Amino acid sequence: MAVVSPDMLLASNRSEMCVQLLDCLKGEVVSKVQLQATPWKICLTDSKTAAVQVGDKKIQMIKVKDKILTQGRELTVSGAIIGLTSSRNSLVVSYGSQPWLEVISMDGKVLHQFDKSGTSKQFKVPFFMCTTPGGSVFISDNGTHTITMVDAQLNILQTFTSPMLEVPCGITAVTGDQILVCSYSNNSLVLLQPSTNTMSTLLGKDDEIAHPYSLTYCPDQRKGYVATSSYTDTIKVYQVS
Repeated sequence: MAVVSPDMLLASNRSEMCVQLLDCLKGEVVSKVQLQATPWKICLTDSKTAAVQVGDKKIQMIKVKDKILTQGRELTVSGAIIGLTSSRNSLVVSYGSQPWLEVISMDGKVLHQFDKSGTSKQFKVPFFMCTTPGGSVFISDNGTHTITMVDAQLNILQTFTSPMLEVPCGITAVTGDQILVCSYSNNSLVLLQPSTNTMSTLLGKDDEIAHPYSLTYCPDQRKGYVATSSYTDTIKVYQVS
């Protein structure tokens, strides 16, 4: 999922092989674009453009104009994508086979790589990624049960661990120093504060969080959008104080 505007949400629909634009006030789909393969990870590259993983090695650009979705250019990348975000007018991609990271330009040129040789063992399943307003990238790894912070050149800045992180999945930035993480097996949303290296449970099972999988955040309305499990047909909305 990705927030386009305070009332509009983009979501990849795997079962129908499309990307949908949702009106959050009316609770309805206002536009969709059909794709040739199954969409998965999605991120905004600017206020009117989204990048969507399509199949294993393709990234499809989606244009958003006047509440209408249309397809833009398509990029082919180096491996099987499992994570995707954007940072400083570039795309950051994580790959699952022999896990490694890559920064690519919007025209597909490789700018930076991390651990393509597979020697560092920093990652096992770098599954979801998000970018802070300052350009740092956070990566949730549900193989190592860690969150890793890297800079725009993929230099590792810090790694965060906690018993609260059990199969971390979706991740989103609230501010530069507040990161929300789906702790899938713990049935909770965890708030990470990198500056103090602390974590706290923001929402748990008592809040009807069961296996949170994907999430995004709207700063204008201070709302969090959470999908529980990878094949849910429901998006839960929470006010973040």
